[in-house]
Order: sequence, then C-alpha cells, then structure tokens
Amino acid sequence: MKEVRTRFAPSPTGYMHIGNLRTALYAYLVARNMGGTFILRIEDTDRGRYIEGSLDAIYNTLKIVGLEHDEGPDIGGDYGPYTQSERGPIYKKYVERLLESGDAYYCFCSKDRIDRVREESRKKKVPFKYDGYCRNLDSGEVKERLENGEEYVIRQRMPLTGTTTFDDEVYGRITVENSSLDDNVLLKSDGMPTYNFANVVDDHLMKISHVIRGNEYLSSTPKYNLLYKAFGWEIPTYIHLPLILREDGKKLSKREGDASFEDFYSKGYLKDAILNYISLLGWSPGIEREIFTKDELIEIFSIEGLSKSPAIFDVAKLKWMNGEYIRALPIEEFHKMAMPYYKETIKEAEIDYMLLSKLLHTRVEVLSEIPEQIDFVDRLPDYDLGLYTHKRMKTSPENAGEFLKAALDVLIDIDDWTFDVIHESLINLVKKLGLKNGQILWPVRVAVSGKQFTPGGGIELAELLGKDETIKRIKVGIERLENK
Repeated sequence: MKEVRTRFAPSPTGYMHIGNLRTALYAYLVARNMGGTFILRIEDTDRGRYIEGSLDAIYNTLKIVGLEHDEGPDIGGDYGPYTQSERGPIYKKYVERLLESGDAYYCFCSKDRIDRVREESRKKKVPFKYDGYCRNLDSGEVKERLENGEEYVIRQRMPLTGTTTFDDEVYGRITVENSSLDDNVLLKSDGMPTYNFANVVDDHLMKISHVIRGNEYLSSTPKYNLLYKAFGWEIPTYIHLPLILREDGKKLSKREGDASFEDFYSKGYLKDAILNYISLLGWSPGIEREIFTKDELIEIFSIEGLSKSPAIFDVAKLKWMNGEYIRALPIEEFHKMAMPYYKETIKEAEIDYMLLSKLLHTRVEVLSEIPEQIDFVDRLPDYDLGLYTHKRMKTSPENAGEFLKAALDVLIDIDDWTFDVIHESLINLVKKLGLKNGQILWPVRVAVSGKQFTPGGGIELAELLGKDETIKRIKVGIERLENK
C-alpha cells in the first residue's frame, strides 16, 4: 500500500470554526491510525478574505488540541512551500501545460459581462454557468489581446459530452453529466490560482493519498478529476464529510457567527472534551462508549465509521461531556484551572481555595460557571426572603428566623471551626429539637449564601466562609426575617 499522507488546508479567513477543526481531526486520525503523515498547508490565495490574526489562530488551535503536523509552513518538509501564496511559479508552470494541451483557455470577459450572464441565469431560474464566450477564440486573437494588455482569467475547458465518475469512501460511486460542469476559473486576473486549481496541483505534488474535506466539495470533485486526467496524475482517495448542522437545522458557519473553537475554549470548555465531542459529529466508533482520549481515537478510528447523514451540533451534549471531563480531572488540576476564575471573582474574602475547589469539582460542567456559583463569597447578595421557603422541609420566612436563632446559639459556642464539628453540632441540634435536618440546614444555607443554588450545603459553606463571617451573615438573616 502506498504511503498514507493527509492534509489539513485551512484558509486564514477567521477563527477556527468547529467544522474546520473536525476536518483537521479526521485528517489527523486517518494519518495516525494508518501510520502516515499529517500535513498542514495554508490556502491563502483569496487575499480579499484574509483576516489579520487568523493564521495565528490556526497554529494556536492545532497546538492547544495537540494535532501535531509533520510538515507545514512553520516546520518545513520535502514538498514546500506549504503556503499557497508562495507557490505562484508552480501554478503558472502547470496552467501553461493545460493551455498547451487545450484543457484550459484564456477568457477576456469583463466582470460586467459575467454579471449579465449571471443575471440571465437568475431570471431563467437555472444555475449560473459560464456561457463559453471565449472558449473558442483563435490563437491569433488571443495573442493580440494579450499583447494589448487586456485583463484575463484562465478557465478550465470542460468536456461538453459524456460523464465523469468518481468514488468516495463515504458516499460511494457518483456520476455526473459533463455538460453540467462549469468552465471554472483556474487562474484569476491577479495571477493567483483559485482553490479549484491550487488544491489539485498541491495535493499531487505533496503526494496526498487521502483528500478529506466537507461534502460541499462533492459537486466540484468531477472538475478536479478532469484536471488529474489532463495532467495524467493518479487520483487520490476521497473522503467527503457530512455537514454539521445547528439545532435549528441550518449549517454551522463562521460567517453566521457560530461559535468557534476559541469561543468554547475561552468559556471554560476543556480542549480534550471539545476534541472528543467533535470526533463524534459524523463518525461512530461502533460501540456504546462516548468518552475517548486522543490516543484511543487514533487506535479505533476508521473511515468505515463515517456517516453520510448530517450531524447536529448539540451544545447541551458538549456541556454534559465537558462536565464528565472536569469530574475526571485530579483535584489539583481542577484547582489550577479554577484559580483564575476565583481571582476574577473573589477580591476581599480570605478563604481556603482548595476547599472551594473540592466543593465545586463535581458541581461544574463548564469552568465559566464558576463566577456565578461563588459570587456570594465576597459579600452577601441582597436576596429575596422567599428563598427560605422549602415545602418539603416545611420552612418559610415565617419560621426560618427561629431555626436560624437556634443554629446561631450552637455555632457561637464552636471553637474548632471544621466541617466535622459544625456538622456534629447542627445535627445534634436537629435531634434535640425533633426536626428534620433540612429545617436547620436549609435556612443556614440561604442565610450564608443568599442564593438558591450553591456549591455545597450550609455546613460546607459555613466552613468555607469561616466562623466570624458565618455568624455575621446568620445575624443579618435573622434581622431581615424579623423586619420583613
């Protein structure tokens, strides 16, 4: 079997969106699973769409998620340059070969003329297709117009009859009528190649064995194959990936503002969780399990597991998976990740941050949830007294004050302010008064936090806040309940 070589070929036109990252991941997994080479190529020939900083975003994202490339612009290789804007002479050489063989031709049509043809197609409600106006110009006229300095593009000469057939590992055998194919532009008026031309030349010269890309390129593949045929080159193995749709059924798109990898990462989603989740967007391992490390994905990934059906990007599912990853972290690692959020939120209180991490570790699904869960630590919020209502425990603003007074009397006498001592003191109080645990613990929890949802119960929060702050807050609670 020939050497397996895959490539990820992004355009620096914005942040790395989820669909792009999935393509990179699958290309990486195919290469690693089959003992091959993974290449990074930057396709930057569309200078009008170039966005400053997007190249850094590509490198940073691949580095963060650990998709290490074996060849690329930053590390070199035997088949460079790996940036298309640096490969101009190469494209010029090969487009001249197509002109000589008659598989390409000069087109001098102005933008206005192309726009008129496009408008006529729109009126007829048929797909736009270049009408071949310059397809049969004689060599003398072409030479004269070139000498006069007329602007031109170079188009691919498609066959007008017959069919073109190709095989795809996901979608099977596909046949199209050649008459439906547009004479697409290979070289633009600025001398830059189009994607349609550059990717074929580069894939061949870089010895790419498996071309992995989104299924929006299925319809263009016959055009690429005709180029391979014109050059007499071997056609690579095609793997077209299904669409990723939003929950509303629309295609994920960075142009539409859909979340990028950077968006999720900055919100506190773990890189491994994101990578794991997107690996399942269009691929199935064939088993019930869903949580996989990158090394496990390399081991079990197979082209046969890819689906034709669109995948739905479910943020709730990603959030669940992220929570699983967070809970699986060693507490020390979670603590390290959580510290920036603590420092951002807690400015005054002096607390045991490791104790806070132990409370939060199993209660957080996304790291960005941390500030909302701990914003009571610095200062008691102005809470609604209705929080004291707990129907099952039969607590309410009417009786919570008495429960808090009883708890306060016990808490004031504690010298060794630890969880075990606080717990023993309050549970003994519950037994002495013949109450349910929650009739004491729920009001304490509300009084010390002022929140309905907290990263622990009343005893844990009392230990975290310390004796003085706990007693101070319970007194505030009692006073507010008496003055309601």
